[in-house]
Amino acid sequence: MTYFYTHIVNVQSLHDALDNAGFTDYERKELIIIAQDSLHHVLLDTILSRLAEEDKKVFLTNIHNEDHKAIWAHLKEKIENVEDTITHTAENFLAHLHYDIKRA
Repeated sequence: MTYFYTHIVNVQSLHDALDNAGFTDYERKELIIIAQDSLHHVLLDTILSRLAEEDKKVFLTNIHNEDHKAIWAHLKEKIENVEDTITHTAENFLAHLHYDIKRA
């Protein structure tokens, strides 16, 4: 599945960190799935918290339909600097994950 934000959020550094952390292949794959799912939920929460009720319904319908063009058109209309907001949120989340990986 390709998420609507993949062109502005890069998770390769997370893959690299997990590759070098000494986990088994199974553990690494599971941790990547958990991390990507968690990132997705954090980003959805960030977006939904900035939308009015009716706009949330439109956004979630577009998510369900996997209509990336409609998602971005809607978000850019309803949330000022939405790309910066998503990028900033993702960077903060990934920084916390990198910190946790180093401590593991």
